[in-house]
Amino acid sequence: MAAPKWLCITLVRAYVKDNFVDKGMCADFAIHDKGTGNPHVHIMLTLRPLKENGQWGAKCRKAYDLDENGQRIPDGKGGWKNHRADTSDWNDKGNVEISWAAWAAYTNRSLESAGRPERIYHRSYKRQGIDKIPSVHLGTAVSQMEKRGIRTDKGAVNRQIAADNKLLKEIKARITRLYRWSKAETENHKRSKAA
Repeated sequence: MAAPKWLCITLVRAYVKDNFVDKGMCADFAIHDKGTGNPHVHIMLTLRPLKENGQWGAKCRKAYDLDENGQRIPDGKGGWKNHRADTSDWNDKGNVEISWAAWAAYTNRSLESAGRPERIYHRSYKRQGIDKIPSVHLGTAVSQMEKRGIRTDKGAVNRQIAADNKLLKEIKARITRLYRWSKAETENHKRSKAA
């Protein structure tokens, strides 16, 4: 059962406000749900801060490179060595991880409140410690073709990955059973020796 559209809008609006707007960003979002099993949201953010007077600030500035004494370093052309420095940390790659983690938390709270068992995770299988091969992203066109029964190369890759993951799960289960059996046999052997 899909979540009501108003709930999705409320969730996205709260996430955007709390994670971007409250930090001073201008944000816009669009929810796309064509009923094809791929609902998603696009969030557009600015990298330019707003100044106190309501004008747009610069997204970057020139910063001079300094030597060990804190002095500007000549560039050999009559100027100074410099680099571009962002005026905010909004474009820092570390913020992506924070944003994804926040989205997972917001979504999971909503799923829990709605009594739904599903949960989302912002980390890859590997980072979650799950020994599972991730599938490849199909995209809209390939997904539609697969739903109509048209087999595609990407679909074939995902079918093979699903089969490999099933086999991997079965092998792990067998190993676990063998380990438990071996442990039980060792304990039985110790007990019979002690008796």
